[in-house]
Amino acid sequence: MKPSVSGRLLRPSLLVLLGSLLFGTTTYAQTRTLITGQLTAASGAPIDYATVTLHRATDSTVVKSEFSDEKGTFRFEQTAAGNYLVSASQVGFVRTWSKAFTAGAETVALPVLTLPASGATTLKEVKVVGQKPLFEREADRTIVNVEGSTLAAGNTSLDVLSRSPGVTLDGNDNIGLRGRQGVLVLIDGKRQPMTGAELADYLRALPAEQLKSIELITNPPAKYEAQGSAGIIAINLKKDQRVGTNGTLSSSYGHGRFGRFTSGLTLNHRTKKTNTFGSYTFADRRNYGALTIHRDFYRPTDQGREYKGSTDQDNYGAGHNLSHTWKAGLDYTLSERTVLGVAVNGLQNRNTQRGSNLTTRTDSAGNALRGYNSTNNREATFPNVAGNLNFKHTFPDSAGTRELTADADYARYDTRRRQFLDTYQDREPIELLTRRNGDQQGQLTIQSVKADYTHPLTKKARLDMGGKVSWVHSDNDVEFTIPFVDPTSGAVNLSYLVRDPKLSNRFRYDENINAGYINYNQTLPAWTLQLGLRGEHTKGVGKSDNAQQDANFSRNYFQLFPSAAVKHTFTDKHETSVSLSRRIDRPGYGQLNPFRSYIDATTYGSGNPELRPQTSYNVEFTHTYKQKYSLGVSYSQTTNPIVGTVQPETDSSRIVVSTSRNLGTQYYYALTLTAPVELAKWWNVYNNGVFYYNRYVGSIAGTTLGRNSARPAFSLSSNSTFTFGKGWSADLNANYQSRELSGFFDTRPFGQVAFGIQKSLWERKANFKLNVTDAFYTGAIRATSSYDNYVERFYQRGDFRVATLAFTYRFGNDKLAPAKRRSGGAEDEKRRAGGS
Repeated sequence: MKPSVSGRLLRPSLLVLLGSLLFGTTTYAQTRTLITGQLTAASGAPIDYATVTLHRATDSTVVKSEFSDEKGTFRFEQTAAGNYLVSASQVGFVRTWSKAFTAGAETVALPVLTLPASGATTLKEVKVVGQKPLFEREADRTIVNVEGSTLAAGNTSLDVLSRSPGVTLDGNDNIGLRGRQGVLVLIDGKRQPMTGAELADYLRALPAEQLKSIELITNPPAKYEAQGSAGIIAINLKKDQRVGTNGTLSSSYGHGRFGRFTSGLTLNHRTKKTNTFGSYTFADRRNYGALTIHRDFYRPTDQGREYKGSTDQDNYGAGHNLSHTWKAGLDYTLSERTVLGVAVNGLQNRNTQRGSNLTTRTDSAGNALRGYNSTNNREATFPNVAGNLNFKHTFPDSAGTRELTADADYARYDTRRRQFLDTYQDREPIELLTRRNGDQQGQLTIQSVKADYTHPLTKKARLDMGGKVSWVHSDNDVEFTIPFVDPTSGAVNLSYLVRDPKLSNRFRYDENINAGYINYNQTLPAWTLQLGLRGEHTKGVGKSDNAQQDANFSRNYFQLFPSAAVKHTFTDKHETSVSLSRRIDRPGYGQLNPFRSYIDATTYGSGNPELRPQTSYNVEFTHTYKQKYSLGVSYSQTTNPIVGTVQPETDSSRIVVSTSRNLGTQYYYALTLTAPVELAKWWNVYNNGVFYYNRYVGSIAGTTLGRNSARPAFSLSSNSTFTFGKGWSADLNANYQSRELSGFFDTRPFGQVAFGIQKSLWERKANFKLNVTDAFYTGAIRATSSYDNYVERFYQRGDFRVATLAFTYRFGNDKLAPAKRRSGGAEDEKRRAGGS
């Protein structure tokens, strides 16, 4: 018996991993100041598990929070240079502030903070603590603090993400950042096995109540993969830090055209040695989508092009999504310096859709031709489960702390889709013209092993290195059935369906990636330097059982990804940084899959086995004023950019296929402005603007893109947070996307306004939230896709305007403890598995 492809890839990869730990590569990570201190009571006894918060000295804005350990000590690692304050609070004590201090290149050891005991009203005073701002800007990222915001009230993770600064969502559910595609999406440090519409559907099934924050990282540090030319969107889930036994109960109901119900429970039990955690969420959501399309077909000629005719389509679909999301895990402290953790999570998602389509056609003279009336019913289930085993150990050293971390991940994702497409004549007498049914069974397994090591060379220099090996096996089998045609008479039997050998197929894909990195960081007075190199070797094999689709391929390549960054602090008000990097976007596993998914009788989506990875060189210059206002200039050049296309199946056909193709080169220029403003003590506004120019060069279907195929565009967002006192607060979010010409797509302007209000009760243990999304129903998308032989205009809308009432309740012990839970290492592969 011959070993499988994945087995053959496995054995040499283990040797590569050992080499990767010694010879490797890298990405961007800054060496910053370490701030330490200790808390004591008036008696001199240490105060453990107190909340310690780092504030900017200029305006007391929260930078980050930590917790004191059993000895009362605390530390803020990787802190940027600047002027700060520290505050500390604990039940039974009065909140105490340190004096202002400056963090520079040296470690800052603060004087001991003594917290006076409080009187009878202390409990109420300590409970009313400051809340993190909704949006925070750091040197290399923007942070959206979802937890506690009305943005989370009954919404999905995709709803919150789409209203984040600089994030866009196009008509095909592709997520972009600052006007660019090619974004890496992580959830708790792990990539989900999806891109495009499937990733969007997954985020729609993930309730926003589970989110803690979203980080929009335009300059990824070294711990991340080389994947993601436009940057990284890191979604962080809530982690309960309270000791003892506690939990959170949440429930919400929203209504637009249809109803949406979500309810969940999280439980946590933490002791000195162990932390056991688990969560479960159920969602029952109904929605709809409407799509109007006008298509013009042309025949290129020597004089230009000749009009061949047109079609008009009206599509409507109603969907019903049932999802069960769960997670369970255990962290165990083996010793003061060693932590071992295990976690298992899963998602069971069932989606049903009932759709209808009406297609009318005309010839070149404008005469009506026979049209179609289709019904398209789909059923899909996506059960998946993933497990992670992680390890962390620290070694004391005179120059600092050496640290070794390791992760082993295993994930399995199943896909089961069934489709029933019936097409009727649109004129009397109505008769069934054709019937096409599809049945897809897919399975994807991802395995990875990852190790990272940090070694301080001196107190101002550090060396990071690590390696990762991953194995992916994808197996998809699809069967299409069509009516039987009598070979003698040519009669069609619509009630007797047989396998369609042209469309049915089994496609298997095996991939092995071996990666290693090495990164050097140096801190000098007012300067921070970084230099790194990452190497990745990729081997992929695709096999198709259908010779007619010609989908067999083999890829074997090695690439280097250098990175460098320099930051200079002129004064406590002015800071400038410059960074350079090379990054890659491999096609998603679904983008390589040649299977067809029919939208209606004349439209289907398909993967493209000929897709190649896109690689980019990126440079960014950013100046920050008062650690609040920032101005950034960036440039990127991408080779073989992957773009979505819609094209006639053949020159003489009116059947249209939606797929992905490679173009020649993409040039991107951007100016980014960030301006947080405090209009009043109770009103803070976070403003963000991205002004960009995106130009593609290349040719598809005889259509060539050049300098005239691009135009400047911009996106604006403004987010207000209001704090009224007595537990009342509110949010107001507005965003606007200008007209954008990107590749073959010309999208008209659109925007949204959302608002919410919440009330805290019972000493902040409970919250009621009311949230309204797309209040004026302005989020619909209108776009035109233009080629020399084809022009498509579409208008897409859905159940965007939804009012939601949500309730959350925290129960159990309120005492906090430091978090030690870690994320896994299979991030790169999980994002690419799927999508179209």
